[in-house]
Amino acid sequence: MIVKEEFLNQLRRIFNLNLYEVRIWTALLSRGVSTAGELSDIGNVPRSRTYDILESLEKRGFIIMKLGKPIKFIALKPEEVIERAKKNVAEDAKERNERLEKLRGGDTLKELTSLFTQGIKYLEPSDFSGALRGRHNLYNHLDSLIRSAEDSVTIVTTEEGLNRKFESLKSSLQKARKRGVKIRIAAPITKKNEKVAKDLAKIADVRHIGAPRSRFCVIDGKDLMFMTMDDQEVHPNYDLGVWINTPFFAATLEKMFESTWKAATPLSRAGA
Repeated sequence: MIVKEEFLNQLRRIFNLNLYEVRIWTALLSRGVSTAGELSDIGNVPRSRTYDILESLEKRGFIIMKLGKPIKFIALKPEEVIERAKKNVAEDAKERNERLEKLRGGDTLKELTSLFTQGIKYLEPSDFSGALRGRHNLYNHLDSLIRSAEDSVTIVTTEEGLNRKFESLKSSLQKARKRGVKIRIAAPITKKNEKVAKDLAKIADVRHIGAPRSRFCVIDGKDLMFMTMDDQEVHPNYDLGVWINTPFFAATLEKMFESTWKAATPLSRAGA
């Protein structure tokens, strides 16, 4: 059986399989029905591991065991495997979410909070900073900052960034607005993001700005988060941001931004 490594790696990522599991599974797909020994040879997997792997694949709904001797295994249609995998992921996510929800108000959360409260006493002001790599991590931290915002949120982003932030931060921005937080968003408004800009305008003051391209956020005039790279030139996994809790610098930057904000074009006149 000749299967490209690139294809196997893709399957591993999609279905969350290890190397031996994906080899055995694809080997069985190529045969339809087969024994553990035959699959071991085809997939180049140690025989001592093959039965455990087949049992794991069976439990996860990738294959079924055929009754009789010698024991054989039957491959399922890929479409059926996908549906089963989707169901398993949904059930697992629901179970994990329920476990996390049970932590609220429980002893475990109280202990964790106690540890954090004790530890934060020893932090220096310079400790409230960090570098974040990967756009997913950047948005997770920004989402956390917005959820804790009490007074103001200022976001300056790019044409593409406006679309991404709408998708990732809309819920937190809506909740912040309901708390009375003042939200300002500045970005180049074009036909590519006009619809998103109009949706965001329901919960924030959105304005059009031109060059230069900038990517930063200021929360409550004290938390500053800025991205160091041009999002047009960096892969999302390697995007880099810096977060600093610095009232002096954040407030200064926000004051400098005021002139840009006053000169920016309100969404209604942006002419996108």
